[in-house]
Amino acid sequence: MLQTNHQIKSTTQQAIDEFTGLSSVNAAKRLKLEGFNELPNVKERNLFHIIVEIIKEPMFALLIGGGVVYFLLGNLLDALFLMVFAFLSVAITIVQESRSEKVLEALRNLASPRAMVMRDGLRVHIAGREVVREDLMVISEGDRVAADATLISSQDLLLDESLLTGESVAVPKVSVPKMKPQLNAEQNIKPSAATTNSAIASKDSSTVFAGSLVVRGTGVALVIATGVRSEMGKIGHSLQSIETQQPQLNKQLSGLVRNFALIGSVATILTVTLFWLLRGSWLEALLGGIALGMSLLPAEFPMILAVFMAMGAWRISKVRVLTRRTSAIESLGAVTVLCTDKTGTLTENKMTVVAIQAENETWVEANDLAITPSIQIVLKTALLACAEQPSDPMDIAIHQLAALKIGTNVKSFKNYKLVRAYGLKPECFAVANIWIDGDENACAYTKGALETIAEICHLPASQLTSIQKQAEALAQNGIRVLGVAKSTINTAQLKALPETLHDIKFDYVGLIGFADPLRTNVPAAVAECRAAGIKVVMITGDYPITAKAIGQQAGIDSAHVLNGDAIEIMTDEALTIALKTTSIFARIRPNQKLRLVQLLKKQGEIVAMTGDGVNDAPAIKAADIGIAMGGRGTDVAREASHLVLLDDDFGSIVNTIQLGRRIYDNLRKAIEFIIAAHIPIAGLAIMPLLLGLPLMLAPIHIVFLEMIINPACSIVFEAESAEKDAMKQPPRNPKSPLVLRKRVIWALIQGLMVLAVLAILLMHAVNLKMPEADLRTLVFTSLVILNMGLILINRSFSASLYSALLKPNRSLWILLSTISAVLAIIVSWQPAKTLFHFGQFHWHLFAISLAASIGVLILMEAIKSQLFKRKDFAKLLPVSK
Repeated sequence: MLQTNHQIKSTTQQAIDEFTGLSSVNAAKRLKLEGFNELPNVKERNLFHIIVEIIKEPMFALLIGGGVVYFLLGNLLDALFLMVFAFLSVAITIVQESRSEKVLEALRNLASPRAMVMRDGLRVHIAGREVVREDLMVISEGDRVAADATLISSQDLLLDESLLTGESVAVPKVSVPKMKPQLNAEQNIKPSAATTNSAIASKDSSTVFAGSLVVRGTGVALVIATGVRSEMGKIGHSLQSIETQQPQLNKQLSGLVRNFALIGSVATILTVTLFWLLRGSWLEALLGGIALGMSLLPAEFPMILAVFMAMGAWRISKVRVLTRRTSAIESLGAVTVLCTDKTGTLTENKMTVVAIQAENETWVEANDLAITPSIQIVLKTALLACAEQPSDPMDIAIHQLAALKIGTNVKSFKNYKLVRAYGLKPECFAVANIWIDGDENACAYTKGALETIAEICHLPASQLTSIQKQAEALAQNGIRVLGVAKSTINTAQLKALPETLHDIKFDYVGLIGFADPLRTNVPAAVAECRAAGIKVVMITGDYPITAKAIGQQAGIDSAHVLNGDAIEIMTDEALTIALKTTSIFARIRPNQKLRLVQLLKKQGEIVAMTGDGVNDAPAIKAADIGIAMGGRGTDVAREASHLVLLDDDFGSIVNTIQLGRRIYDNLRKAIEFIIAAHIPIAGLAIMPLLLGLPLMLAPIHIVFLEMIINPACSIVFEAESAEKDAMKQPPRNPKSPLVLRKRVIWALIQGLMVLAVLAILLMHAVNLKMPEADLRTLVFTSLVILNMGLILINRSFSASLYSALLKPNRSLWILLSTISAVLAIIVSWQPAKTLFHFGQFHWHLFAISLAASIGVLILMEAIKSQLFKRKDFAKLLPVSK
């Protein structure tokens, strides 16, 4: 029997060592030949779809209609200009939409499930879509299998194939015996046929299928089918990683567009009817109606939403956070509670062994003491409980110290053969390996939470009390403590190894302590959260005293600490009360994380939750914003999340919340500017009818104004930096409308003030008997100047106009410079004057207009400073409780 166990060494690591995988050159050839490992995206918006959507827009129809009317009136130049601009607007929109699609597509690819494969003899992480046939794929707990593959090595492997079969029970998988594929054969680069004889799900215990989830264990598999040739491809499932729409924002903006469109339609019909009855020319009446319709139609709303969401996701990616669901952008500014793990998020996840505790001896790294025989036994036991090729930070730390203090023979596991490995499970917070040494002796080595080690060692109360005091003494310094134990396995036990560690009698060996430094930016980030009205909650599986020590260093409220055992016996009512005063939760199990998130949400909190493992997925999914770890996170955690942290850094979460507030604020600024800018345009379109004056604005003029409004709202405001006190305000009430009533009133005041200036200027010029063309020149240039002023006044909710001028925004100054240059050409170059029906430019009247514009801006600034002091504005955004 012992000889049989010697032969069991077909472990995951052996398989990795035995094969080198495809070469990078081979893989690239195959990828080019067979295509990406992905299913067709039925929702993909290609060029044709974008063009059709644009042509269906009312603004496009109005431009074409205006061109037709000009043609019927004999104004061929005007007709040609409108037609050219109609198609130019299509081109501009295509560029903007394509840019948004490319940004989102890049983020989809980054946020898609990953795969570990062997390339050129090295293990590398790649996007799942880049896996090719005959890749050697390494899978482990928490991974979403990227392609159909045949196992050539496995260790305690259990897969959830419910996505394919509908069966919720996970199925075991075993490797094909003695399979030795020739993975680097250059001559085998040819397209593959569909997978043959790959019966779905558990019918084939050596085949793993794309889309299935690794519940437990590890394995190495040879890819046999990708993309549409996989079983997933045959069934036709299409998985989307990023939503490109914002349901709530879309609903609110659709309501705004609908209201504007209704008002515009009624006003247009009335204008055409009255103009026809009063002036007698139905073509001119139609032209005036089209101009009014264009002035009242907020065509910018759908565009700015698409641009803000796509560019928002891009900006967030710049702080090393991927947006998987853009609905998270809307919710970021409303977060009231941020639940975070400790290890790797608050800390650097760079473990070092700093203390080893035998029964009566202590080794401390800081004292640089020699390793005594009893301390060496503890270290050697911990080493043999680790993976042979470590990836876990604690395993790496043990390997490094063992290599330094014991020697390379033990580190290389040269004299040991693995019989079985036990992974971490929710019911058992410990891992173990059973090894056979060169003398045919079998032993089990385990390390894990002290409570679990004490339980499987069946320690008497007196000994447990003494060990707990030792552990607490270490934990008070922020040291993470694990227990270590060992058991001798006899021949009879080897024939039928138990399924759980609880059925093996272990002997306690000692404690091993790890230091994981707090990230340097964490205290400042926690303080920033406090100032922003966000409560930071630490939820960790670590020892309570260790968690409290780290919490104190981070600046998290550590007055109360609750552990998982206490939570387990608490009612929901009692735990709800405790949540109000507790910010540190230790020794927490996955189901307890979910319970904490659900109770916080019941209190009306907007919860952001971080996690990295398979068991974190329910809590991540239940949170308002689920945040998965990108560096150490599993695919299932990423799939359940809204955001993915690429560097697992707590500071990145806080930066993302600040960006979320900035994006939402800037979206509101853009909408307020649109409302304010459209009022004077609409007023000038209808005022001549009411006063018996010639038309001041025709479709051609409104087209030019749209060239100011469109880039202003979609580029300039999107690029605005955050308000200086953005993170000193309470979280936004998620139920508050996108455009607050008080802010709408402010936008109306701005628009009406600009219209009043233009009306006074127009009436004064009329009294001076100024020709129609000269009138139009004066009014139009004044309107453009005032619109530029509206951009400046809306750059900030609370900062002064002077401060707004000093705020950096390269896009703004490029836009204003371009507008000024083009306006100067229009009013001075004869062909342009003819096109716009302009006359002589009166400098003295323009100087009066400029002075009036500056005066009205100063008046607006005075009104804003009184109506919208930031502390008053904050009252409009109460925390949802």
